[in-house]
Amino acid sequence: MLRWLRGFALPAAACQEAQPPTRYETLFQQLDRNRDGVVDIRELQEGLKSLGIPLGQDAEEKIFTTGDINKDGKLDFEEFMKYLKDHEKKMKLAFKSLDKNNDGKIEASEIVQSLQTLGLTISEKQAELILQSIDADGTMTVDWNEWRDYFLFNPATDIEEIIRFWKHSTGIDIGDSLTIPDEFTEDEKISGQWWRQLLAGGVAGAVSRTSTAPLDRLKVMMQVHGSKSDKMNLVGGFRQMVKEGGVRSLWRGNGTNVIKIAPETAVKFWAYEQYKKLLTEEGQKIGTFERFISGSMAGATAQTFIYPMEVLKTRLAVGKTGQYSGIFDCAKKIMKHEGLGAFYKGYIPNLLGIIPYAGIDLAVYELLKSHWLDNFAKDTVNPGVMVLLGCGALSSTCGQLASYPLALVRTRMQAQAMLEGSPQLNMVGLFRRIISKEGVRGLYRGITPNFMKVLPAVGISYVVYENMKQTLGVAQK
Repeated sequence: MLRWLRGFALPAAACQEAQPPTRYETLFQQLDRNRDGVVDIRELQEGLKSLGIPLGQDAEEKIFTTGDINKDGKLDFEEFMKYLKDHEKKMKLAFKSLDKNNDGKIEASEIVQSLQTLGLTISEKQAELILQSIDADGTMTVDWNEWRDYFLFNPATDIEEIIRFWKHSTGIDIGDSLTIPDEFTEDEKISGQWWRQLLAGGVAGAVSRTSTAPLDRLKVMMQVHGSKSDKMNLVGGFRQMVKEGGVRSLWRGNGTNVIKIAPETAVKFWAYEQYKKLLTEEGQKIGTFERFISGSMAGATAQTFIYPMEVLKTRLAVGKTGQYSGIFDCAKKIMKHEGLGAFYKGYIPNLLGIIPYAGIDLAVYELLKSHWLDNFAKDTVNPGVMVLLGCGALSSTCGQLASYPLALVRTRMQAQAMLEGSPQLNMVGLFRRIISKEGVRGLYRGITPNFMKVLPAVGISYVVYENMKQTLGVAQK
């Protein structure tokens, strides 16, 4: 990222203490574009961009606000020099924390060991990619000069922030969201980056869900009516829905699907933080097992909170034209005719489905991400949003295969009160009825449209997420 520094402003052979004024002055002159002896935020952003090292709005603002001691909105040379000296001290501490054998060089094995203490497991090949991105002389080791030059304008203050791109997920909801929430550093929480990133992911999820809503409604219709109608297949199902309610009916129930994204995400992330604190001691880093348990429990907590909206979504999707005038009318009629308990029909199979879904989802996700980094990554250890979305989509698909029968039973329990002549069965009774009348294949009715929506959901989420990040000024991880 900072190759230009090594050959021009920061010669690799130069000692930090030998000529600090010349080195700092050279950097300052590169950023002081109008030559007035001070650097404002715009000059900092444009200067870093022209040097090929744009960091993102949040990172650049952090550098500026940290360095601007007198708060006059400008950095003079003294402030600039003090910021660099203070930052180099922090980077020296981070370097020493990685240099386990104190030989003045960081090796791949030391990176693997250090990340393991932070609850992150990577292969030695992946650690070598980290070294390659920093290593200037091709020795496959990183000395202090290389480390300092690479992170000179990175506003990270410790090793945890430096490796934060090794998070689990992108925070994007593609319709069947990852159970394990994203994690944010304390700095991201203080700066407000966390909510902007969540907002970008939430908007991307809402647009994605709306775009794939016809397939989602078809899935629900096939789950509920598939066994009673020969026409309720992929093509016949669409025809039947359009004939019954017109093209607009394909989006019936999607309003509830979109509305629940915000409260579900908020509760999931809040609960995840609380469960992490319960499962780890003060100052202890969370491991993979603790993250899985915390994520599963957070998912269950969020589902408990928003589950009535899941019932409303199913009832609206299955309902006929004119049966409900909207979300509130649907809720009012359910309460009037069935009582409060109806809003939690199917809750038990839904809760049971979280464990196999979360376990397989997390395991496959980490396996796919590691495989990509081992075999396809070049000069980077950050997979990027599109790769993470692809890994998330495939791992989510595997998780759904394991938990889909429970999801189907949940949907039928939510809707069976609407079906004339249908007995009100519990979870075990429904399983027995489906297997006896439809066979094992009956447990997977509707899975085809469910899988069909994955690719468009990922593509739409990616485009919207990237645009929202730019709009909201979210820095790259």
